[in-house]
Amino acid sequence: MDFTFLIVIFLIGFIGSYISGMVGIGGSIIKYPMLLYIPPLFGLAAFSAHEVSGISAVQVFFATIGGVWAYRKGGYLNKTLITYMGSAILAGSLIGSYGSRFMTEGGINLVYGVLALIAAIMMFVPKKGLDDIPLDQVKFNKWLAAFFALIVGIGAGIVGAAGAFLLVPIMLVVLKIPTRMTIATSLAITFISSIGSTAGKLATGQVDYVPAAIMIIASLIASPLGAASGKKVNTKILQVILAVLILATSIKIWMDIL
Repeated sequence: MDFTFLIVIFLIGFIGSYISGMVGIGGSIIKYPMLLYIPPLFGLAAFSAHEVSGISAVQVFFATIGGVWAYRKGGYLNKTLITYMGSAILAGSLIGSYGSRFMTEGGINLVYGVLALIAAIMMFVPKKGLDDIPLDQVKFNKWLAAFFALIVGIGAGIVGAAGAFLLVPIMLVVLKIPTRMTIATSLAITFISSIGSTAGKLATGQVDYVPAAIMIIASLIASPLGAASGKKVNTKILQVILAVLILATSIKIWMDIL
């Protein structure tokens, strides 16, 4: 294990965590392909898909902690939304992860592809006046929020993802939550969702500890920096970045399926 390896893994973790802190997603949709394809470009040993998913799961857990900590002040974290959607997504992910054993790999990928496509379409729905709502006056249907989080949790559990890229468009388009509150709150919900997947990866020995430790260090540095940038960047720009990331994820998934 040489210096080049340490630097490459650190930079992958840093870049992915910075973006995740800024736009409110766990970051695995960015770091998964980076971990899979970038190390071999530098002549380093390639990770297996299982190793990448294990490292990503642990890293998302710590990246979301860093992001939530950075957003803890300023009224960005909606505790009611976190309670309803967090508990529902945790229940859903347990159901989905258990049910996935009865599905074929093609069926699992199809579920993921459909969810990603819906998320991508929703991100391009106009969101006029969304960020004019004062944070202390935000209202939403609690049971509708819980229902959608449960559905996302089942889908995320089936495919082994935290599901933040699905939560964000639902919170923006369906629940009408302002952009910065959506980003901060989705990080907290993703943290709850990632607890189960992280525990599962550790328990089944799918985590390569040295790269995971490097990624964790990078996450704890970069995620709060990304969150600090997210507070300053225009919300329209944040929405565009989110839309592009989610669309890119959807395209990649469908390319894999087809």
